[in-house]
Amino acid sequence: MPVISFERALEIVMANVGNTGTEVISWTDSLGRVLAEDIAADTDLPPFDRSSVDGFACRNADLGGELEVIETIPAGKWPAESVKKGQCSRIMTGAPVPEGADCIIMVEDTEVIKPERIKFKGSFRKNNIAYRGEDVRAGDIVLRAGRLIKPQDIALMASVGHVSVAVGKRPRVAVLSSGSELVEPEERPARQGIRNSNSSQLLAQAARAGASGRYYGIAVDDEKITLDLVNEAMSENDIVLITGGVSMGDFDFVPSVLERAGVKILFDRIAVQPGKPTTFGVYKAGVVFGLPGNPVSAFIQFEMLVRPFICKMMGHDWKPLETALPIKERFVRKNAERMAFVPVAFTDDNSVIPVEYHGSAHISALPNADGIIRLEVGKTVIEKGEIVNVRQL
Repeated sequence: MPVISFERALEIVMANVGNTGTEVISWTDSLGRVLAEDIAADTDLPPFDRSSVDGFACRNADLGGELEVIETIPAGKWPAESVKKGQCSRIMTGAPVPEGADCIIMVEDTEVIKPERIKFKGSFRKNNIAYRGEDVRAGDIVLRAGRLIKPQDIALMASVGHVSVAVGKRPRVAVLSSGSELVEPEERPARQGIRNSNSSQLLAQAARAGASGRYYGIAVDDEKITLDLVNEAMSENDIVLITGGVSMGDFDFVPSVLERAGVKILFDRIAVQPGKPTTFGVYKAGVVFGLPGNPVSAFIQFEMLVRPFICKMMGHDWKPLETALPIKERFVRKNAERMAFVPVAFTDDNSVIPVEYHGSAHISALPNADGIIRLEVGKTVIEKGEIVNVRQL
């Protein structure tokens, strides 16, 4: 297969997004889920004219004279009296404004003349009343389908009584790693071995994207063992992520295993650095991403291709947060035949600087990176002070 551009790879991936369907859950459990319905208010917000301060509810026309305090209105109590000429009601923040009052004067702007009589001593600036429906009217759509639910959304759902919410189901993601050199992280590797860091990294990335991940273990360099693991993962999941075994070595047989398992491979190389040997294919019940074995490559290609795929499956058109900032020092790369993704860190003076980065196997570079910048094909130099778009990680 030919090497394709990153833009074409992303286009192919997103054209094959399926739908996870929906489920109804409690609003308290919906953080980080994707809203699958519009939510309408069942009441006005505020539901009544209410005081926005502690003070006295009175008539603006009476502020020049003494005022008789006729009752105290705490939050949660409906006023028993209407305010008439020369009168006021002591009122707490959030309490309903009594009939007849058109302003609330703050406690600190009053003086006590004698028991239950006060006088306004300030200068009137605002009426301190939050009027019924000034925030939301009953029937208004307050949250739209496709939104990634945040803590503040949960508060809004509670305010309008929407306690059962339809959300996109979490995609089921299988993660397995390929390579006889790999051992599990709790094991001490032999001289020729290495701990499997990719799987735990990808499971964490999948969880952050909103998916439900499951680890299927390490596939040693044996086609039958690999095929059995792949078939098991494909039968139980919507997305299968395999790291390693997708480049051009003698034991890199993952693409042939995928084809034997019934996967139609749509591309197997992308003109990017890092991450060129990235494979993507489809099968009847889902998709497979064959990611490079080097951890930086696997991390970045997940963020660039898999994360938007997962979000779209749940109904969310996710866009990464990007910030335009100057680069602190001149950056040069030798080979500009491919698009490059370069990890960078934010600095104290609101600029960015490339992190020390020795290549796609340099796993300890990523914890120091706040984002990545993109260099197009043919661009070898970023001059000091040049503005770059930083995709935050």
